[in-house]
Amino acid sequence: MHFTDRTDAGLTRTFAAVGGAVGLGITSDGSLYELIGADKGLRALIETFYDIVEFEPEGELLLTLHRRGHGVAHSRIEQFDFLSGFLGGPRLYVEHHGHSDVRAMHEHVDVSEEARDAWLKCMAIAIDRVGLPNDLKQRLMMPFTHVAKLLQDANAANVAIRQPPDRIA
Repeated sequence: MHFTDRTDAGLTRTFAAVGGAVGLGITSDGSLYELIGADKGLRALIETFYDIVEFEPEGELLLTLHRRGHGVAHSRIEQFDFLSGFLGGPRLYVEHHGHSDVRAMHEHVDVSEEARDAWLKCMAIAIDRVGLPNDLKQRLMMPFTHVAKLLQDANAANVAIRQPPDRIA
């Protein structure tokens, strides 16, 4: 499964197949958005995540990538908007951009294995710092890990396509 369409339908299908999601960020006991504390909880998570990216060694690679792109301040806003809808809350990113295609969002970014792992590590640290319970951390990290892997795989495929063959048989 992959993110080819520009609606949340593609994400819904993908995450319905990953570990028991009833819908995009919706679980049998409510949305992940609600479980993390809705707007206030998500804001705390995003701010904590980007503080790690900006000021701690675990975020150094991500900070470099953000500086090549739109910058950290921009990413704090966009990630909040995206994760709001992704976790089952208001679809703010879709309202602003007309899609939630994570591959299109990251076309300009080299999502290497190291970048993928750094993002996941920073998010895991942020989840711990805002005090979410371990079971909720696991429920969040599962789709985050899945998307990060898809982005890293897509990047690897794009790099392979762009590289000319050494020789033609």
